[in-house]
Amino acid sequence: MGRGFRFIFATSLLLTLLDLCNGSNIGVCYGRNADDLPTPDKVAQLVQLHNIKYVRIYDSNIQVLKAFANTGVELMIGVTNADLLPFSQFQSNADTWLKNSILPYYPATKITIITIGSEVTEAPNNVSASVVPAMKNVLTALRKAGLHKKIKVSSTHSLGVLSRSFPPSAGAFNSSHAFFLKPMLEFLAENQSPFMIDIYPYYAYRDSLTNVSLDYALFKSSSEVIDPNTGLLYTNMFDAQIDALYFALMALNFRTIKIMVTETGWPTKGSPKETAATPDNAQIYNTNLIRHVLNDSGTPAKPGEELDVYIFSLFNENRKPGIESERNWGLFYPDQTSVYNLDFTGRGALDTPTESNITSSNATTWCIASNKSSERDLQNALDWACGSGNVDCTAIQPSQPCYEPDNLASHASYAFNSYYQQNGATDVACSFGGSGIRVDKDPSYDKCIYMSARSNKTIASNTTAISSTSSYARNKIPPACFSSLILATFILLLLKISHA
Repeated sequence: MGRGFRFIFATSLLLTLLDLCNGSNIGVCYGRNADDLPTPDKVAQLVQLHNIKYVRIYDSNIQVLKAFANTGVELMIGVTNADLLPFSQFQSNADTWLKNSILPYYPATKITIITIGSEVTEAPNNVSASVVPAMKNVLTALRKAGLHKKIKVSSTHSLGVLSRSFPPSAGAFNSSHAFFLKPMLEFLAENQSPFMIDIYPYYAYRDSLTNVSLDYALFKSSSEVIDPNTGLLYTNMFDAQIDALYFALMALNFRTIKIMVTETGWPTKGSPKETAATPDNAQIYNTNLIRHVLNDSGTPAKPGEELDVYIFSLFNENRKPGIESERNWGLFYPDQTSVYNLDFTGRGALDTPTESNITSSNATTWCIASNKSSERDLQNALDWACGSGNVDCTAIQPSQPCYEPDNLASHASYAFNSYYQQNGATDVACSFGGSGIRVDKDPSYDKCIYMSARSNKTIASNTTAISSTSSYARNKIPPACFSSLILATFILLLLKISHA
């Protein structure tokens, strides 16, 4: 009996560690302060098409919650600053909100985090004192519903919450915020919730051109900045800002709280003085950011530490106030085309944009479905291509030339290629969130003719191409978890032998 219990315990330990050690993730913020955006259901399709698995919204809009039902996308929702006071005053307000606005859509809509307030220290009206009471009431409501271990509760902050961020080892919280920060940190530590921070190296560069180089802000620096107190070497502003927050937490003896970046990005357009706000720089920053995060390299002070990051933002928001750059952080235009090429899987090898990213090859190429893609990803991409992508999918309907073979990969290949050829045969047009690959052999067969850039119709060659895309290091076990997993596996093996 004792050996059986130990075996079950070791198995549970291993499964728990595997669940915890999922590595870092990249998400996208879905702001809606605009009057020209696509409907939420089309946005949900776009998100799935580009293989985006994590999305942050700033409220609990019912139409958005419905649109993301059964998509598998993990959603971070929010309680707005305007609702902090009523949520903090009465438990019944939090209970009613959860009952009416969240529970009807959960778990079909995969809500995993609720943010209570957003950058409250930057808010014009002082709502800081309401944050922690509102967090406690929402957590209590979740506990009543049995969801307190499935949905995390936290609040987002700007980097202005720090009074000092350089050198990173001198990172310190602004003492004027201590009255609400200390109880908040205690709440986060007790409930294993992350400290959420919005980080923008763009602003650090823009506001201090003489002290911060553009390459340092864009993850391109060949030189290093040395922290004089620790000797740690920094090659980018992002890591330095994250570590400043780690050191600020450690200074208050909060060493177990994880950090989550709930906003970061780079604008594609700005005022005349914002010369660095360009599509090229935005592509460089976000491409290098994604690769840096998904490599699970951590930061100089926290090597191998997992870090979830949300890129701001899905669309440009034309109703946001302020200078020009405020309205131009989007990855996509309202018509759902990309502002610039961005690979959310981290496989992108670009440090700088090249002509090959925006022009097609001189050689004739086609776009087909990758055999490395899951059925869900292929189906989502196919639905998008035949819907919002405006592809004529008549040929893959029953009794039509490309209906047989009647399988998802074949139908997706035809639709992918049609979209690809109609949109300039560019790399971007064949991305489909990583589900499409370019080939140089004509995939036409029998009477099923695939369009090509040269003639729009090609002679059948009965050739089937197979993806040779290698698996990416994204699937590796994060370094911080590796030793624990080895230990748990070893214990499990010993107990299994003993049990036998």
